[in-house]
Amino acid sequence: MPALWIRNARVIDPASKRDGTGDLFVRDGRLVARLSPAERKRARKIEAKGLVAAPGLVDIHVHFREPGQTHKETIGSGTRAAAAGGFTTVVCMPNTSPPADNAGTIQYILDAVRRDAVVKVLPTGCITIGMKGETLAPIGSLKRAGVVAITDDGDCVQSNELMRRAAEYARMFDLPVMDHCQDHSMTEGAVMNEGDVSIRLGLRGWPNAAEDLIVSRNVIISAYTGAHIHMQHISSARSVEIMRRAKADGVRVTAEATPHHIALTDAALSTYDTHFKMNPPLRTEADRQAIIAGLRDGTLDCVATDHAPHTDYEKDKEFDYAPNGILGLETALAVTLDVLVRQNRFRLSHVIDLMTAKPAALLGLPAGTLAEGAAADVCLFDPEETWTYNAKAGASKSSNSPWSGQTLRGRVHATLVDGRIAFALGAS
Repeated sequence: MPALWIRNARVIDPASKRDGTGDLFVRDGRLVARLSPAERKRARKIEAKGLVAAPGLVDIHVHFREPGQTHKETIGSGTRAAAAGGFTTVVCMPNTSPPADNAGTIQYILDAVRRDAVVKVLPTGCITIGMKGETLAPIGSLKRAGVVAITDDGDCVQSNELMRRAAEYARMFDLPVMDHCQDHSMTEGAVMNEGDVSIRLGLRGWPNAAEDLIVSRNVIISAYTGAHIHMQHISSARSVEIMRRAKADGVRVTAEATPHHIALTDAALSTYDTHFKMNPPLRTEADRQAIIAGLRDGTLDCVATDHAPHTDYEKDKEFDYAPNGILGLETALAVTLDVLVRQNRFRLSHVIDLMTAKPAALLGLPAGTLAEGAAADVCLFDPEETWTYNAKAGASKSSNSPWSGQTLRGRVHATLVDGRIAFALGAS
């Protein structure tokens, strides 16, 4: 593979505290400090004037639906969507069919990744067999098979005793526990946030307390066992405050926020559009502002998409019966830049950190930096370019996005994985 020379970009690498106009050099899939004059002459050159060169984005929460639900998404289509969004490393959830609760299913996923993926995909394994919350999955075998964390994402473990034992085993095998925080006894039949809007729309409400109770439980279990417990897609202001206090006490907990929870509120559901139906649900403006404040002060550690594809015919139902979830990979950067940089005056480098080095460090992944010797995983984007997102023309097999048809600001021009172009704007 010839050497690569990316020229005249604004290079932002929070991990190495680099922010300034410069060049990036790639040899044999790795970033190097310089190329020889002969290598520069032969190198493939990418003119990046006016673009930001950032580490490839890292998403620790995606659903690629393979095996078993490939009518919604596959490893191939999901990773093409990731590349189009600037992501070079993603972590996929185990709620497939069958669930990824054994080494054989993990091997199936890894085989599909080697065959079809255009970005790096790392699997998680289930906490419990079948994600039923009854019996622990073989955590040691899952670790040996290659998982980077365990989670029953979508089916929060309800038993405190079982969650305690899972945390103890996870600590033994040096695996984070990622938890979808939801007390099922409080959300049966619920379809949106409990509050004024749900009353007005006549829809069953989903209280913040269902999340807050499990976040509190996990903080206690983490403090008791010493395990690293990560809270997925935090949506409640009280949960943010619980996390803030836990971190101040030195408890080994982390948390993520999604682009949709920092951009939208339950007011968006006024037309009963199922593209705004998700789990956890969109909440109030006060909750939204609390999540943004949590990202600002480090209470919340990173941004993750919870990319959740569903087909048109699944979403095109009465609101109560449509599945939860939306696409996120192709729009995450633009939405996050708009909310955090333009509306809330975050530094651009801070936002890039939340989408690169921070999530990589959280799971100990070799990603999220442009340091010399690192893999040449690069996202080239124009933070000011406007474009209209068409979900049906996107890379995903599904199109369930609330941003389809909207004009967004901030556009990925190219995504490089190990120095190879995984996505280029305008390429067929």
